[in-house]
Amino acid sequence: MKIAIAACLLLGLSVTAANAIDLAELAPCRPAAARLCDHTAGMTWSNLLQCGATLAAHSWRVGNECRAVLRKYGQL
Repeated sequence: MKIAIAACLLLGLSVTAANAIDLAELAPCRPAAARLCDHTAGMTWSNLLQCGATLAAHSWRVGNECRAVLRKYGQL
């Protein structure tokens, strides 16, 4: 039983690490996010998703590199 729980925990950690967002990949969207997104509540996961949705809604106002990042993370 303990081995099964440990295996599930290890599997969960490896999947989480594999799907983690690298903040350096988001760098092309930083200028557009500074212009278009609300930063009053801080940088939480929900605000990050909301900002991605905002950038996707204004995709004609962001650069090609930012659009590529938005496509990669499923926002476009």
